[in-house]
Amino acid sequence: MAGGWARDGAVSEQIEASISDELARMKAKARPVGESLKYCAECEEEIPEARRQALPGVKLCIDCVQERDATFKARGGINRRGSKDSQLK
Repeated sequence: MAGGWARDGAVSEQIEASISDELARMKAKARPVGESLKYCAECEEEIPEARRQALPGVKLCIDCVQERDATFKARGGINRRGSKDSQLK
């Protein structure tokens, strides 16, 4: 499918690149790295030994992680269609 000045397959490549970038970002964010902290970086409560062994590199206690996850906001996507309606402000 040709899209204006783009060569055939360019749209599919762009979609695949966007998906690959997002997956890489999610994988990098998924696991903590480094040495586990003994005390939570936010509330300074002790992190249980079992949690530190299960998740090497953990920096937050369970309560702080749950609070952070509850306040998570999905970020807006990039408008790759470029429709006129989306560009009018």
